[in-house]
Amino acid sequence: MSQSLTAQDLTHSARHGITRAAPVTVIKWLASIFQIMGYAATGFGLVPWNIYLFLLGLIGWFVVGLLWKDRAVILIHVIAFGSMVAGIFAA
Repeated sequence: MSQSLTAQDLTHSARHGITRAAPVTVIKWLASIFQIMGYAATGFGLVPWNIYLFLLGLIGWFVVGLLWKDRAVILIHVIAFGSMVAGIFAA
């Protein structure tokens, strides 16, 4: 999969003459930003904010996996969610 924007990633608005990212592109970038913020929150000891941020990123990437019909992306995020839940109940 190419990392650059392709014709499939972009939609064109004829009325406004603007180009905007497809919803899946927005979701994956937002999810990535939330996960990075979760790593930073963990590094700074901001508990439970780190868990909330990781959860937002995890849900976002799970949705991307569903939209892409990519079972590997879905699986890793289901397992990550299960690990988070197990950790919460173990604490």
